[in-house]
Amino acid sequence: MAENLPDRPVPSRAVEPDPRQVNAQPPEDAVALKQDAPKLYAGGIPAVVQAMKHALGEAGPIRGTKLLLQMNQFDGFDCPGCAWPEPDGERTATEFCENGAKAVAEEGDKKRITREFFAQHSVAELSHKSDFWLGKQGRLTEPMVLRKGKTHYEPISWDETFALLGSELNALASPNEAIFYTSGRTSNEAAFLYQLFVREYGTNNLPDCSNMCHESSGSGLGETIGIGKGTVKLEDFDHAQVIVVVGQNPGTNHPRMLTALQRAKARGAKIVSVNPLKEAGLIAFKHPQKPLDMLGRGTALTDLYLQTRINGDVAIFQGIGKALVEAGTVDQKFVQERTENYLAYTGHLGKVAWSDIVETSGVTEQQIREVAKLIGATDKVIICWAMGLTQHENAVDNIREVVNVLLLRGAFGKPGAGACPVRGHSNVQG
Repeated sequence: MAENLPDRPVPSRAVEPDPRQVNAQPPEDAVALKQDAPKLYAGGIPAVVQAMKHALGEAGPIRGTKLLLQMNQFDGFDCPGCAWPEPDGERTATEFCENGAKAVAEEGDKKRITREFFAQHSVAELSHKSDFWLGKQGRLTEPMVLRKGKTHYEPISWDETFALLGSELNALASPNEAIFYTSGRTSNEAAFLYQLFVREYGTNNLPDCSNMCHESSGSGLGETIGIGKGTVKLEDFDHAQVIVVVGQNPGTNHPRMLTALQRAKARGAKIVSVNPLKEAGLIAFKHPQKPLDMLGRGTALTDLYLQTRINGDVAIFQGIGKALVEAGTVDQKFVQERTENYLAYTGHLGKVAWSDIVETSGVTEQQIREVAKLIGATDKVIICWAMGLTQHENAVDNIREVVNVLLLRGAFGKPGAGACPVRGHSNVQG
């Protein structure tokens, strides 16, 4: 079973300076530190104001409104902001969040970067600018190339662009010497055509942006349940009785998830949050499309908040598993018919001391047992996670332990139950 290993120091490596004085990581301008009172909710009027400010300000009132009303609609386009799914049935006219409004505003920006811009700014100069500054200069209007020995990008025709790419690809000894990658901002349709081209070229070296963030999810799920994908749909949140949110901040990264959690909470589901910080979006949510909700206190979401130490997740989930076994709330029929190595797993848990679990996780034994009591009372359990679990040296072990807990309760293959890695963007579906 997975063990929680301490962080190891990373050996330093000498980096050769770039002769063109190019920075690999552009610095941001220094900002004075400021301490504010912690926010106690996400959404509400501030979210509406920011969404309109970005969408209508950058894209213009008419163009911005049109883009917002088309986003995440059956006859429109997928939001380029995050991967949270749209409902299969009826959708609202405003099926987007603040982050989606920001993303579509940047995509619909009227500013353009021309060849004169690149003639004015060298590669070295641009490398000293922040990503934010670069993004706000506008959109490319034609292909550009940095030729060998040159200091500035130069315009290149589309015919020459395709000829250059073709000659480089045809010069390879094997198609597998090439790797093709797409940004999360690539549309589903464009990504579909792109992957057809890559596979026709002769390789499967096509990692999407999800691989960068959730490769450990794919590995951990593939090793345990045989498929590297999540096992729930959006509608499962309407049936779950316990939802565990681990290592993610929906209020900032995928706010539309909060509406699913709000619906689940109104239906009586229990929500457990595991995160080193108390995220505002997991404390309470004011639905920005419901006037009465915005004027009130919002919906309190989390029932139990486990403020774990960073990378204490293996210990927490082994603790939950240990508590389930000790309480006799394991679904023995499911375990015997559908799983392997149960005795080896429980034998390992028997050797793990509660004192080690508490010390490693930073969470009390009582809190872990309270979570296990909730999970032990139902098989309709969803555990969802993001990069707070996947971006660790032992990330695959994190996912294995999540699956172990779900298997103990038979929380697979039924409505309202399963594993939910919140991953990827539109291009993942391509």
